[in-house]
Parts: sequence; structure tokens; C-alpha cells
Amino acid sequence: MTPLPKHNPLTLPVPKPALLFYDDTQRSLDLRYFCGFEVHDPFIAVRAGRKKIGVLNALEFGRALKESTFDQIIPLEDLNEAAKASGIEQPGPADQIEALAGILKIKTFDVPENFPSALLLKLIKKGIEIDVIDGSVFPQREVKSEYEARAIRDGNRCAAAGFAAAEQMLRDTRIMGRRLVHDGRPLTSEKVRTAIQTACIAAGGFPADAIVAGGDQACDPHCRGNGALRPHELIIIDIFPRMFKTGYWGDMTRTFLRGEASDDQRKLVKAVADAQKAALHKVKAGVMGNAVHAECNRVFDERGFATEMTPEGAVGFFHGTGHGLGLDIHEAPRIGAVKRRLRKGTVVTIEPGLYYPGLGGCRIEDVVQVTDAKPRMLSRYSYKWELR
Repeated sequence: MTPLPKHNPLTLPVPKPALLFYDDTQRSLDLRYFCGFEVHDPFIAVRAGRKKIGVLNALEFGRALKESTFDQIIPLEDLNEAAKASGIEQPGPADQIEALAGILKIKTFDVPENFPSALLLKLIKKGIEIDVIDGSVFPQREVKSEYEARAIRDGNRCAAAGFAAAEQMLRDTRIMGRRLVHDGRPLTSEKVRTAIQTACIAAGGFPADAIVAGGDQACDPHCRGNGALRPHELIIIDIFPRMFKTGYWGDMTRTFLRGEASDDQRKLVKAVADAQKAALHKVKAGVMGNAVHAECNRVFDERGFATEMTPEGAVGFFHGTGHGLGLDIHEAPRIGAVKRRLRKGTVVTIEPGLYYPGLGGCRIEDVVQVTDAKPRMLSRYSYKWELR
């Protein structure tokens, strides 16, 4: 095997097995975490001992030098030359990885569960041993650094800008019978979502699937919402922007009502707000996640808000209390019925909700970092919901 050019030397043979990626950083968030920057086309990356090595083509090489956390960056063209020297006229990813493995004297690679299956079979056929990692490649992603906590806080600052735009649009409407009218036209979920997206883009992120769901639509927690929004109905707005600069997410939910709430609606919203406060009070390093979830259930049970399955679907509180947040919108840990101890530094959402068709839905969501004492708030926006 031809050695790489002297301008990009590699070090001595490394402990085996090494870790191998072949993916882009949109599909593989473990790779995004590993290399520290975004690449939209699949590329080779290796952890060899303590060294992180990236293989980038000419299009990405210069940017990788400036932005990535790789210890060493190898031009893809160099690996192609090494493969061609072995008689391969048009090297593909398997040939390039084989060339790299030969230079590094690596015979075995660990790969993530989502490693491309066709490429895996080609590597095995070439005599390279492959072990597929069962579970998380980087379980340490669950505990966030100070940098990551700031990035998530920034994502929620962006979400707050979206809420401000949505709330102002609701306040600016006129109530005309069963309609909310804005600038002479009925106010719709789509119009509010566009205002949210515009505000979030200006704040440095993009909430592609923001939820603006009113009335019975809000009783399906992942319904994005469509069509006209009505006065005197609860409207759930869930904004989760991904920041352009860091790739980290924000995630917040508030519930609004334009007009006059009924007593039953006020009881519903208060129960959700009190459940969130009770859950937040419970969040602490070492506490079981299901104990946090149980606090929400306790409040709802005491207030008489039952959870049950009906012929039309579930009603009440039928989802988990929260989830981890970071480079992925939903990551470890989940806070629900599963018994799992919260770790110091973990960033999670706390988002209880109640959903009853005919009455409406309410969800309130904030993001906190787990500490040895009370949780550190990473989101902030007003809880004022009844907009008269």
C-alpha cells in the first residue's frame, strides 16, 4: 500500500478496534458530535486511539481545517491515489477505507448501528473485521458541557422570539363572532407558523415543524395545526428551532387563548401549570425520571383529570413528561414511566399536558439542566395565556 504524502503524515499504529463512520452530519448526529461541524455529504471519519481523523474532499478540506475538531484531516484525493496504486481504477468508499485501514494497520473497526449495510458488506468482503456497536456510540452525549448548555439556551432564546411574534399576532386580531380576524382575513395556523418561522430565522434558527394547533386539533399532541384559529379556544404553540451556528435545538411550548376562557379551561391550564411546577421541583441529580413523571400524574389525579383510552383515542395525560435535548430534538434520557436515574448535567424538557376534545388541550414546556440542587432553567418566556 502506498503511504500518504509527507504533507499529511499519520502516526504509529493505533489500538484496535478503531471507530469508523461513513455518513453525513445531518443523518448521523453522533458524527456531528464527533467532528464538531456540518458536512452534508457522506465522508469517512475514524477515531484511532485518542486521535480523531477526518477524510475530506477538496470541497470541504479548507473548511474542515477551520471549523472541525479533527486532530488530523486527510485529503480524500490522497486515499484515492493510494487505492489506485493497488490497481483500483475508480475507488469507492470501501476502497478508500481499505486504503486508510492499510496505512493505519487497522484490521477491525467498530461502526454505529446505522452504518450503511451495503458498505459494511463490501468491507467484510475485503477482509476487514466489522463489529456493530449495540446502542449509543457516545453515551456521554447525555451530559452536556457548559458550551452545550449555552447553545441550548440560545435555541430557546430563538424559540422565545417565535413566541413573541405569535403572541403579538394573536393580540392584534379582532374577534368577529366565531372568527379571529387579522389584517382583514381569518387568522390561521399557517399564518401564525409563518410569523414564528420568520422571527426565528432572524434570531438565528429555524423551526421547520412548529406546532400551532387550536381547539380539538391541539388534543393530538403532534398535530401541526391547520386552518382557522377560533376565539375562546385553547391554542398550543410548540416551537423547536435548530440553531444555524451550533446545530443545537431549543424546545418550548406555551398555550394561549384569544378571548374569554371558561372556568373549565382555566382549571385545565392551572392543573398543567401546577403539574409542571411540581415536576420541576422534583428534578435533581440522582432522582429517578419516573418519580418526576409521577408528580405530574399526582397533580392531575388530585384535580380529577383522568387519563383513559376512548374509541376516538386517548384523553388526559398520555405522553411522557420530558426528553433529553441537544444535537437531536429527542435524545436520552426520556422522562416517563421508565425507571432511569437523572444524571448531573443532563438537559431535559419538562412538558406535561392535558387533552380533552371539546374542552381543548394545554401543554407547557420548559428546558432545564439537572444539577445537585434545583434545576438550571435554560428557557424563558411568559406564561400569560389568556389574551383578552
